[in-house]
Amino acid sequence: MPVVRLYYQDLEELVGASREEIMSRLPMIGADIGKSAEEDRVDVEFFPDRPDLYSTEGVARAMRGFLGIEPGLPSYRVRPSGIVMQVERSVDLVRPIIGCAVVRGLAFSDPAIESLMDLQEDLHWGLGRNRRKVAIGVHDISRVSPPFRYLAAPPERGFVPLDFEEEMSMGEILKLHPKGKGYGHILDGFERYPLIVDAKDRVLSFPPIINGELTRVREETKDLFIDVTGTDPVVYKALNIVVSALAERGGEIESVIIRREAREIITPDLAPTKRLVNVEEANGLIGFDLTAEELALCLERMRIGARPLDDRSVEVQIPAYRADIMHSWDIFEDAAKGYGYDNLEAKLPVTVTVASRHPLERRKGEIREVMAGLGYLETMPFTLTSVKVHFDWMRRPRCGETKVLHPISELHDMVRTTILPSLLEIFALNQHHPLPQRIFAVGDVVEGGRTRTNLAAASIHSSAGFSEIRALAETVMRELAIVAEIVSSEDPAFLSGRGADLLIDGQRIGCFGELHPLVIKGFGLEQPVVGFELRVGGL
Repeated sequence: MPVVRLYYQDLEELVGASREEIMSRLPMIGADIGKSAEEDRVDVEFFPDRPDLYSTEGVARAMRGFLGIEPGLPSYRVRPSGIVMQVERSVDLVRPIIGCAVVRGLAFSDPAIESLMDLQEDLHWGLGRNRRKVAIGVHDISRVSPPFRYLAAPPERGFVPLDFEEEMSMGEILKLHPKGKGYGHILDGFERYPLIVDAKDRVLSFPPIINGELTRVREETKDLFIDVTGTDPVVYKALNIVVSALAERGGEIESVIIRREAREIITPDLAPTKRLVNVEEANGLIGFDLTAEELALCLERMRIGARPLDDRSVEVQIPAYRADIMHSWDIFEDAAKGYGYDNLEAKLPVTVTVASRHPLERRKGEIREVMAGLGYLETMPFTLTSVKVHFDWMRRPRCGETKVLHPISELHDMVRTTILPSLLEIFALNQHHPLPQRIFAVGDVVEGGRTRTNLAAASIHSSAGFSEIRALAETVMRELAIVAEIVSSEDPAFLSGRGADLLIDGQRIGCFGELHPLVIKGFGLEQPVVGFELRVGGL
């Protein structure tokens, strides 16, 4: 989950309440306060479905409502800047969607700059699928001259990238710059790359890779130009989150005209979305007995505009920065938080049962002891995944998957059939940590409509090889008293001749081997990876 660093003094000033009051109530809006609190700061985790809380400003806005200091819908004024972003047709096949804004009158401090940079990176992960769908650029607008152009340029085009002093071509940036190495795979297969330039043809940004050094944000920066590019309309939601957070710092938001041939749109659009919710449905789902007026008050504590129309219905206004509200039930969840989980009456259950540990859970406990003893760290990846990650990136044919009927996003459109792809995703998210990394997970998979329990393990480091993962597989099977035949595998996820299947009575119950270089590249990794997966339930 995203971790947000909150500096106490900064938070107190933005909320208008004491540190003690804020921290005592913060968990009630869905926050997990870390144990490594320092004298001046604390790290807090939020669920990935609330990207508007990925910054100190977003947390402060939510807490002002929850504490009753400033309940109801936040209002942000957006003035026209007259600035134009001209979008050329050359970007249509590469990265077609762009939203922009200007925020003026900011006074940056170290915590404010850190909050903005962390928000940017967390949104890249939470909404942007590691910059594939969304990439955000923040620039000092005083150093450039509008109007701006968004185009696709040849790889030979050069500029000075952020944190460098010499000019590099875009092709060189993809090979030599740390951000190019990390995200260059997003542009694989394209002959031209996205670029944002000003009226003097100076480069602001090379999305989704790196900004230009020219527009670096410094403490003396007062006015920002923000660009958000991507392949999905969630671009506009990310823009709303960023500009509304900056407005909480006192920034004045100005709109930008996005001009594409004869069509124009104006961004950002911070108008709230209106919906009508049923009081009876809300009470039935969350188990309360609220009147329309009480339901409206609970929602206002969560910064949602709410007005009772009669005894049965409430008109709500959803803030433009909320990316998580897709159904009335999402609104009812906020109503429950606004009511206060700590206000629920504690009751003993009406039935009495005597519990005992399930045999499968005992088996999982044995597995965890074995894997921990072998030096592997346990992880708990999501059960839901995507077809692209699960099959395409693993070079495996699509087969036996259980699809989600109405997925919230393309990131979670199926139930996993194996666990190994999720471990590779974890490696991709932790490339900033030292190697070697060795992790495992044990949990349910669903294949062909049947639920099974699998163990998966993976290791990444410069000398990871077949002998390492075979030794692991044999040790685990010996410790778990599983006797299986090891035969050569045709699994395309593994290197030819470096993969093996595990068979019992001719039935495949597992596999292990060296991951294919294309699999490693697909996940954005740069070191050899070996993996192992074994069915441990129902044998």
